[in-house]
Amino acid sequence: MVDTEALSPEKRAQILHGAAAVFDQDGYEGASMSRIAAEANVSKGTLYNHFTSKAHLFAAYVEQQCSRKLGHIFETIDGDDDPATTLRSVGTRMTQMMLSPTGLTIYRVVVSEAGKFPDLARVFFDAGPAKAIRQLSTWLERQARRGRLEVGDPQFAAEQFFALCQTRVWMRCKLHLLPPPSPAEIDRVVDAAVRMFLRFYAAEEVPA
Repeated sequence: MVDTEALSPEKRAQILHGAAAVFDQDGYEGASMSRIAAEANVSKGTLYNHFTSKAHLFAAYVEQQCSRKLGHIFETIDGDDDPATTLRSVGTRMTQMMLSPTGLTIYRVVVSEAGKFPDLARVFFDAGPAKAIRQLSTWLERQARRGRLEVGDPQFAAEQFFALCQTRVWMRCKLHLLPPPSPAEIDRVVDAAVRMFLRFYAAEEVPA
């Protein structure tokens, strides 16, 4: 969707590095292809040869950011920690990412541009929320096979968990009604989410 001709990994990284700097500093509306080209140290012609519009370039930026952030969020999920520890780690990192300046900016831009650029919304959903749900649901399936959890629909359960982690903070922050919460506030929300989730999905102990 985003490239009109072959782009070497090095040149792509160079362009996206420049785009990230401009989008992070100026936001989507304030960013210009001229400024991105200058920041990336490429000509506007080169930039447009590979990305036909600012929306297409932003989509590539979104894919890159989602890949990097999700790698960090799920880096410990294959360990042997108990379910509560793993869920707390994933929930905290996911909530921190969603409420970060970059996370909020990406979400707001995608929503505002989705009507004109539906492919942008699809790129965001596939690279971000859908991938996160898939990774967590795979982990939930493993926990169920080990007898740690009782999860009939892992994908639905994963969506439930992420929704619980958004309680109170997400809606208000994305509408600019509140500043991003403190780490202590995020911990409180995630701890409650983990307790509620495990109360429902924890495997029942078999009486001796």
